[in-house]
Amino acid sequence: MKGRSIAAGVLAIVVLGGVAACSIAYRGAIDPIDPPAAASFDQQSIVRGAHLAAIGDCVSCHSAGTGKSYAGGTPLDTPFGTLYSTNITPDADTGIGKWSLAAFTRAMREGVSRDGHLLYPAFPYPHFTKMSDADIKDLYAYMMTRTPVKAPARDNDLTFPLGFRPLIAGWNLLYLHPGPMPDDASHNAEWLRGRYLVEGPGHCAACHTPMTSLGAEDSGKPFAGGSIDGWDVPPLNALAHKQPVAWTADQLTAYLRTGLASEHGAAAGPMEPVTRQLGLVSESDVRAMAVYLLSLDSQPAAAAPAPQAAAGQPANPGDAQRLASGGALFNSTCAACHAASAPMMSIGDRPSLARSSVVNADSPRNAINLILQGIPRQGSLASHYMPSFAHTLNDQQVADILAYTRVSIAQRPAWTGLDDSVAKIRKENTSK
Repeated sequence: MKGRSIAAGVLAIVVLGGVAACSIAYRGAIDPIDPPAAASFDQQSIVRGAHLAAIGDCVSCHSAGTGKSYAGGTPLDTPFGTLYSTNITPDADTGIGKWSLAAFTRAMREGVSRDGHLLYPAFPYPHFTKMSDADIKDLYAYMMTRTPVKAPARDNDLTFPLGFRPLIAGWNLLYLHPGPMPDDASHNAEWLRGRYLVEGPGHCAACHTPMTSLGAEDSGKPFAGGSIDGWDVPPLNALAHKQPVAWTADQLTAYLRTGLASEHGAAAGPMEPVTRQLGLVSESDVRAMAVYLLSLDSQPAAAAPAPQAAAGQPANPGDAQRLASGGALFNSTCAACHAASAPMMSIGDRPSLARSSVVNADSPRNAINLILQGIPRQGSLASHYMPSFAHTLNDQQVADILAYTRVSIAQRPAWTGLDDSVAKIRKENTSK
């Protein structure tokens, strides 16, 4: 069924793109410029641009892990194939060194490169189009003062005929809505600032909203969650009544800036580098983002539910054996960090696994990924770390530990199909 949906989406893009390509697909090139000297940019503008780049986590998508920031080459897996991010350093030949501010602004607002070719919306220009002229100018100043890196673009590997860029014109007709954020006098300045950062440079909905068959955000389900890089992306429209503990503005601000919330857990997977970047952003701006995100929840905050009496009771001898095995493995493998008496818990203000968002989630996917992949050490005081157990624990041991954690610690009903899920997700991780 999913394959049919993708095929239908591809066909729709082809038809719409074919129509649009006749009139608006081919855009004129903007004349190149001599790469401007770094000293020609105002220092305060560069600082503000760095702030915006951190909010947008530009470095994660545009750095391929080679140590060369913003040089591109990061693979972006999509239902339509693999895209590779491009070099946005000011290299004159392979980067944006010859781009004028006008060319940069057009790319941010309309998804059109300096030479006129259309950019794929994996580059979130439908969000960046909401940015102010001043902020785009500051971001330009920051990017044009980075270290130039010679790094030619990699060829994308897309389903035929989506490698034909003029087809993107049809997508833009449907989903690109240029223009600034609308005024809203009913909210205060903090909320408005948060809305701008979340909807514009932060482009949070790009990951936290489910996608349609055409690869666009589902406008009927904004911030309802999604999937990226094999991780479940949680919804952001239910934070105020999140179970077992509702988020507060203080907790969400702390989480976004440090990757750790004392009542909820630690950032992992695709969210972990986002929090590293937001740690470079002013607390006032991150708090504004938190205030706006909490306002997306239309339901009132709810009290934590009482533990389910039957949750910790094994249904049959096999379940009892699994919980006993999981408990023994937990004590030997996990308790040094996660037991209530562990120094990490008593000194580090870490959340109890009973309240962990991952352990309480409807799906075990992120919990499995967390055990198999861990959380990499980043070497900063604000970072957190968890080793990978992919080569230490086999599938049954991972499943037993998670069953024990879910049922005996969190007092939640057991996840169904846990063994199959562990095997499937390990295979996905191995194939990456």
